Amino acid sequence: MKIVFVIPDMPGGGTERVVSLLANEYCRRGIETAILLFAGDETAYPLDERIEVVSVGGPSGGRIADRLKRLGRMRQYYARNKGCQIWAFSVMGAVFSAIAAFGQRHFFLVSERNDPNRYDHKKIRNGAYRFADVVVCQTEDAVGGFPAGIVKKSTVVPNPVDIGSLQPYEGKRERRIAAVGRLEPQKNHKLLIQAFAAFAETHEDYTLDIYGKGELEEELKRLAATLGVREQVRFRGFSGKVKEEINSAAMYVLSSDYEGISNSMLEALALGIPVIATDCPIGGSKMYIEDGVNGLLVPVGEKEALRAAMCRIADDEAFGAALGREGRKLQERNRVEQIADKFLALAGGKRR
Repeated sequence: MKIVFVIPDMPGGGTERVVSLLANEYCRRGIETAILLFAGDETAYPLDERIEVVSVGGPSGGRIADRLKRLGRMRQYYARNKGCQIWAFSVMGAVFSAIAAFGQRHFFLVSERNDPNRYDHKKIRNGAYRFADVVVCQTEDAVGGFPAGIVKKSTVVPNPVDIGSLQPYEGKRERRIAAVGRLEPQKNHKLLIQAFAAFAETHEDYTLDIYGKGELEEELKRLAATLGVREQVRFRGFSGKVKEEINSAAMYVLSSDYEGISNSMLEALALGIPVIATDCPIGGSKMYIEDGVNGLLVPVGEKEALRAAMCRIADDEAFGAALGREGRKLQERNRVEQIADKFLALAGGKRR
């Protein structure tokens, strides 16, 4: 069998991280593996040199001619690789693949990576998903966001967690708060900076390290300056070694308005970093965090609740350490090998 992951580009992000982990694992097992990029050619995460990486075009900017060329190249690739399995890890990857592979015979898996209720073009998405043999969601709440015909072919598979050989930090934690995610509206870094500014009024020796890049960076820098915390809020950009860089942080914060499952949040839990997360749709945070046991859940969009959670961890080191010890148990629940087996079983492949 040959597995072809379909994704726009791989400049860094949770979905890209999952694709890299699964592709490397299948390659390690001797399964022929490829990654088809349809809107770029960047690969920010390490990939086994045996993995075929194919780019069929850059960003189209909505131009019909560019999209038609992209579809033509995808169709040619699928035709050359008769019987390959198409695993689309984006909505548009599913849409383009459904069109490009029409009339060909391929096993077609779609992995829904976000809140399906938030997508603007549901009819187009649902039409493509109906061609899929299986739709993989990250939570039961996500499954419920689809029409009955898609629900029937849907199943839940969580994200893999991989902290490699990195050991959880054992020393006194540094007075800094870490956040990882694209600088886009969904992640609501605006709320995070506002809550941090209120937190810093009583904890002025703390910093906020934000990892990621995106369209809102300059706006967020201006907000931090307006709130008087520009020197304490540090924009770190994308890092391929973010786990190592946040390992000693006092806490990790996820401030999103909605999520599938945040891979960086799962890795923070597995590393034993005290985690605060918004209890956002589609339930990925509450699926893994038991409030007050292995992390803290706060309501979406509530600055005061987020500030109070930061204070609770900062003011009680023993409580934070207890959260971290419980969070580490996640390592055994979502190992890459286990999640790779689950995907492979759906596709009719052999386990290890």
